[in-house]
Amino acid sequence: MSAAARSDQGHSLHEARRPLFENVAGDIGVSFEFFPPKTEKMEQTLWESVKMLEPLGPRFVSVTYGAGGSTRQRTHATVERIARETALASAAHLTCVAASRDEIDAVAREYWAAGIRHIVALRGDPPEQGQKFQPHPQGYTNAADLVGGLKRVAPFEISVAAYPECHPDAFSKNDDIENLKRKIDAGADRAITQFFFSPECFFRFRDEAAAAGIDAEIVPGILPVSNVAQTRKFAGMCGAAIPGWMDRLFEGLDNLPAARQLVAATVAAELCGQLYAGGVRNFHFYTLNRAELAYAICHLLGLRPTPEAQEKAA
Repeated sequence: MSAAARSDQGHSLHEARRPLFENVAGDIGVSFEFFPPKTEKMEQTLWESVKMLEPLGPRFVSVTYGAGGSTRQRTHATVERIARETALASAAHLTCVAASRDEIDAVAREYWAAGIRHIVALRGDPPEQGQKFQPHPQGYTNAADLVGGLKRVAPFEISVAAYPECHPDAFSKNDDIENLKRKIDAGADRAITQFFFSPECFFRFRDEAAAAGIDAEIVPGILPVSNVAQTRKFAGMCGAAIPGWMDRLFEGLDNLPAARQLVAATVAAELCGQLYAGGVRNFHFYTLNRAELAYAICHLLGLRPTPEAQEKAA
């Protein structure tokens, strides 16, 4: 190989190794998902996380709704407290499971009366894992039906779920994308994806959705993984694949929580950096009620506390 060729090859390798976060500009929008706490200690952890993430100025924060409506009251209380005690836009999850249309409409009207203007509308999971979803006899039959019903109650902003690797109950990938289109056509403003672990998975899904005529915003859902066993359980419920290399990364770290956090942050940050390099500018983080990983990734992407938050802290 000539000296010139070696020089060209070296230059190419140098270009390929440019830092992943070298050109981030903080020009992103983020949102964060929490779940309603069961105990006083869990509530304290949740509230510390909310206050830590609030200065980043998220577009909204959402609070999940347990299978079969099992956390209805706690979800409502958490959403209302966030709306009452912070400057955050608070979004409530609402599902079709185990409730009639009248019951769901009543919950939606309560949210509207409390100042909640954003609903994450989901079909929902059956009360017991492994069961098939069965609509309530007097209930909404699916998420698209729910979206239409919510729009009749009030002019909510509505987010819905999307599945880059196909919902487990879908007959096919095309069927799943058509279902997403029905939700958007019913009045949903955006789709938030279930978690995934390769940027190609998201880009491919976004292209397929666009080809099907879906022009609404599709936001990648990011799950920073610090517990592979727990993540595998989540993945089984939503059709996500966990790559083998992720298992290997977490081997031997069961009793080293700090090391697990570092590995988790590295994996999720690289995924977000690759999505950013591919043009993604909005991210939704599944926080599991812990703020540190989501905050660190947002920082790597160039996001900093708002000027108002900095003035408040000064």
